[in-house]
Amino acid sequence: MARLVVMYKTPQDQAVFDKHYFEKHIPLAKTIPGLRKYEVSQGPVVTPAGPSSCHLIATLHFDDMASIQRAFSSPEGRAAAADVQGFATGGVEMYIFDNRDV
Repeated sequence: MARLVVMYKTPQDQAVFDKHYFEKHIPLAKTIPGLRKYEVSQGPVVTPAGPSSCHLIATLHFDDMASIQRAFSSPEGRAAAADVQGFATGGVEMYIFDNRDV
């Protein structure tokens, strides 16, 4: 399996972020072709040393790296990616990788 991990930094207005993210972005992102599972963090995101700069972490599951490339080349994937720019006022980091059990 392959993953896309999206780390949303603390936004300017957390309530506005949360409303848009849960009411608009997630339903939009769930239309992305090839998406197998969508998870989000619950509660504060912290480090072993204490607080972090992250407000929320999303993990999107796909079959493989090629599926992620196809997904974000689709109209639905492009729309979801463009939507991020409108609500992620604190910034965002994205990581894409293959996953394996060990």
